[in-house]
Amino acid sequence: VLYAMFDSGFRPDRSHAKSARSVAETMGNYHPHCDASIYDSLVRMAQPWSLRYPLVDGQGNFGSPGNDPPAAMRYTEARLTPLAMEMLREIDEETVDFIPNYDG
Repeated sequence: VLYAMFDSGFRPDRSHAKSARSVAETMGNYHPHCDASIYDSLVRMAQPWSLRYPLVDGQGNFGSPGNDPPAAMRYTEARLTPLAMEMLREIDEETVDFIPNYDG
């Protein structure tokens, strides 16, 4: 999810983008399965009570610590946080040899 958002340009210095776009990019390029699991991951990375340092800057209803569910992905927006950008800073250093994915 983070790499798909990075690759799509959903960065901290740009405006928020619909969460559905991040989910679609992830599903279309890396994870051809259920969109719900992708959105659940994105939501969790935006919740400050789930992670000490959120990796996604969410705008809209991303749930609550009292187990209120988040709004549907079409109603929320997201972009990466500066910390997520720091994690991805050296992603192009070819530390891991990537191979073609399922579209291979």
